[in-house]
Amino acid sequence: MASKDEKNLAQVVDKIAKMDEPERSLVQRVHEIIMAAAPKLKPRIWYGMPAYALSASTPALVTLRNDERVNLALTEKVALRPAGGSDGTLMPAAWYFDTINEPAAKRIAEIVRSAVS
Repeated sequence: MASKDEKNLAQVVDKIAKMDEPERSLVQRVHEIIMAAAPKLKPRIWYGMPAYALSASTPALVTLRNDERVNLALTEKVALRPAGGSDGTLMPAAWYFDTINEPAAKRIAEIVRSAVS
């Protein structure tokens, strides 16, 4: 019998598999980056999108949305810090992208690690 975490992972994998290309490959790559950067995060579906939480019963910290654009977002459950500088008190919480190169992959990993620290 599959655990709750295994069922949740299967739902996320299935959700990604049903996406159209090129978004499917892009979201799959980001899923892999998230899991490698923060292996303690548990994937699950959150409001219809792939998301990642500390456990099956806690709110999601990171979401992957695929509407008109692919979006990586931090939820309100993450301790956000003001950007400072010219952005003042604005808090970066969402990033849109249509490709993933090596610098973007590294930045996504940093964002995810900061969400769980």
